Amino acid sequence: MVFGDPGEHRAYQNLVKAYQEKHEGAKVELIHIPSQADYRRRLGTDFAAGVPADVVLINYRRYAEFAARGVVEPLGPYLAKSTILKEADFYREAIEPFKYNGELYGIPQNLSSLVVFYNKKLFNEAGVPLPSNDWTWDEFLSAAKKLTRDTNDDGKPDLYGLGTEISLQRLIPFVWQAGAEIVDDPDKPTGLNHGDPNFRRAVQWMIDLRKIHQVIPSAVEEESEDSETRFQNGRTAMFLNSRRGVPTYREIKDFDWDVAPLPRDKEAVGILHADAYFMPKPAKNKDAIWKFIEFANSKEGQTIVAASGRTVPSLREVAESPAFLDPTQKPANSRVFLDTLPIMRAVPVNRNWVDMEGTATEELESGVYQGLSADEVIASLKRRTDGVLAK
Repeated sequence: MVFGDPGEHRAYQNLVKAYQEKHEGAKVELIHIPSQADYRRRLGTDFAAGVPADVVLINYRRYAEFAARGVVEPLGPYLAKSTILKEADFYREAIEPFKYNGELYGIPQNLSSLVVFYNKKLFNEAGVPLPSNDWTWDEFLSAAKKLTRDTNDDGKPDLYGLGTEISLQRLIPFVWQAGAEIVDDPDKPTGLNHGDPNFRRAVQWMIDLRKIHQVIPSAVEEESEDSETRFQNGRTAMFLNSRRGVPTYREIKDFDWDVAPLPRDKEAVGILHADAYFMPKPAKNKDAIWKFIEFANSKEGQTIVAASGRTVPSLREVAESPAFLDPTQKPANSRVFLDTLPIMRAVPVNRNWVDMEGTATEELESGVYQGLSADEVIASLKRRTDGVLAK
């Protein structure tokens, strides 16, 4: 069972077809849930009912609850015996977050940093220099302000400099860049590190994108047309996203676009996005299931999925090959996803992370769209999330 847009779906169809052609008599049923939110609901329901698919794709932020409940199979022993895959073949940044209490549970299919997708046409029309690979918060904000424009003189912007999901996941790299940890104790977290002044500074910076600078749409505008759609339609100059948006953006015909790393503050830091294949405990034919996971993460399998543009392959060999760094395909600066690996960090793998993240995101959305102060947001975060990660 997988999620993703039509381009991703086609990639998985090609993966299944290749596997069945290579393994005579093998039969694989592909269950595709387009929406990630719907996928997560289906996953939770299936596990609760004891009938999950034999192979499921789960993000590293979301698997700990299943590992803690003992409903997914440790895959370390399978990988150790494999003659096709070795742990050393994968980027360390991709495989380490899928270890829980010392056991490897998921075989990573991909990894990606958060990057800035940008519309070259809007930058050129506004006379704004294209993003560099070492730009700062101030340079980023300056560009966003110049790119936010009222082109029809009705007193309201119809072109925005920036679009982003307002969430804890989007805030985290800016907290790290500001010089703060995201949690109170990286080894045994109990909650967010909201007492650090640099944490507060990052929260205020995100709030001010709307409250002071008005470089992102309001809640009403976001509801009527989300920022990703605005980017695709040429009405938002920059959009924060991981590699997952590439298959959709390759359909854009009206303008050229590329990617740049996140701007930096005190330091340059990125945040990991990664999904892995898991084997649920209730699955019957585990050896056959492992063969499919093994193939999907082999050089051949990852090359097939990489062709969709969606993934930054977790296998070094594939990521450094034309399968990913194809000069004929957008984005032209795909190497930025590999160049930022050394500065990429992962959030804690914690069974209660999903609940905490959802609650924190609600408070951040309220803060940004209602124009609250960082102190007001942090007070709400403290009240609603303290101690959650220790449960």
